[in-house]
Amino acid sequence: MYSRVFYTAVFLLCLAADFAPAVDRTEVLATMKRATAFMTETVSYQGGYVWNYLTDFSRRWGEMEATKTMIWIQPPGTPAMGHLFLDAYHATGDETYYHAAEQTADALIKCQHESGGWNYVADLAGEDSLRRWYDTIGKNGWRLEEFQHYYGNATFDDKTTSEAARFMLRMALEKNNLRYKAALDRAVAFVLNSQYPAGVWPQRYPLKYDFSKDGRPDYTSFMTFNDEVTAENIDFLILCYQALGDARFLEPIHRAMNAFLVTQQAAPQAGWALQYTTDLQPAGARSYEPKALVTSTTAENIGQLLKFYTLTGEVKFLERIPEALDWLDSVKLPPSLGMFRSSHPTFVELGTNEPLFIHRTGSNVINGRYYADKNPQNTVGHYSSVRFIDMTALRNSFEQARAIDPNDAKQNSPLRPGAPARDLPRFFSLRSRRQSRSIRPSESQVERIINSLNTQGYWPSRLRSTSNPYKGDGPKEVTPGDFSQTNVGDTYDTSPYPSRKPITCISTTTYIRNMSALILYLESES
Repeated sequence: MYSRVFYTAVFLLCLAADFAPAVDRTEVLATMKRATAFMTETVSYQGGYVWNYLTDFSRRWGEMEATKTMIWIQPPGTPAMGHLFLDAYHATGDETYYHAAEQTADALIKCQHESGGWNYVADLAGEDSLRRWYDTIGKNGWRLEEFQHYYGNATFDDKTTSEAARFMLRMALEKNNLRYKAALDRAVAFVLNSQYPAGVWPQRYPLKYDFSKDGRPDYTSFMTFNDEVTAENIDFLILCYQALGDARFLEPIHRAMNAFLVTQQAAPQAGWALQYTTDLQPAGARSYEPKALVTSTTAENIGQLLKFYTLTGEVKFLERIPEALDWLDSVKLPPSLGMFRSSHPTFVELGTNEPLFIHRTGSNVINGRYYADKNPQNTVGHYSSVRFIDMTALRNSFEQARAIDPNDAKQNSPLRPGAPARDLPRFFSLRSRRQSRSIRPSESQVERIINSLNTQGYWPSRLRSTSNPYKGDGPKEVTPGDFSQTNVGDTYDTSPYPSRKPITCISTTTYIRNMSALILYLESES
């Protein structure tokens, strides 16, 4: 009897939940507006953002600690905030959000390199101020070698230029603003001018060769697949072609797609490297990224080839995928060395097909050194020597793509000459480009978001990563201790590391996530 009553009560509660009244739309709109006012009026610096701020604004961080006048371009920095503002504008029609997007776009224009691209970070106080940061905080980030030298150019790494350029594309088309159209034109020219004849892009441009690390050549001019540099540029150019209908984008798009074919190595090592020299030979990058084939890059490039086939119907993009899959199977780690049920070494030595593992000695950037060998013990903690690759999913994706009739793919291709222009998506922040759909938040989730906005107007977050304050260049003498597996070295190392006791902070990630949920809720209710 008790059991019947209990389960009946549970059923009635669930039924009541299904018919619970929706969260008041005006309450959602008010929450969004209050949170945005705090970000634009209190957090922003001249329209720009970093990633995390202490609640008293005494310290702030992007990928590294930043000064008050700096803004971060890498997601989830300034362009990511701009995308969110435009999304909110589309969801509400409230000009407040468009004005916020304008402020963000103007900040990006201030720091757009004369060549048309963007650096990871900018300092709105001027170049001298940015140089001082590179010579102090940047220089002493032991594991962040990309910040140890001021190049004075722009980068494609970590979606920096591609995300800013996408946002500028949206702003140029939103109200046909000529100011943003001019910035977009510079960004497009940057992407087109920097593409190598082979189809791949360098990590940085205009090309520089002036930072040799531990005797290695400056890698930033090498043709780059790392962090999906080339894939991101292809996506941007496709977006431009679909939105603008300009046929000049087709040749560089197809040339870039073909680059994935010409850089794949011969069997039995039919994988890809992170970087390539201009003669299409695998190359190393940072001192903990040796000259080698890379399993995670290979898995990503297989995914790109599958996408290229569905976009074009060209069977050449499928032909050598089985070789790449077989190579990945051949380098699986034995269970004794694996961390996952399908573990692969990150790096595989050219010629021998043996795994390489990354280690370091020393305590800071001055006395420290990275090296690769075949010893799987005591590898560095901040850059995994082992990756999980879902081989079953990769092979299933290959079979699904192969089942698509190439003629159907060609006929439906958005890249076919004369294909009609398409409007840009209304929203860019609601889901990752890796996800197929967005999930509508529940009533209780929306209520939690509304109720967790504090009286000051922000959603409190946990600062899960911090860094040592800069206190000068590190000593040549090694500090006592074992820093071989830690994320940070001695107290002179300015690299970020996980906080043992996270404190409260203000986070652009949290703002974007919660605002995106509220936007999605509004859309589902309309």
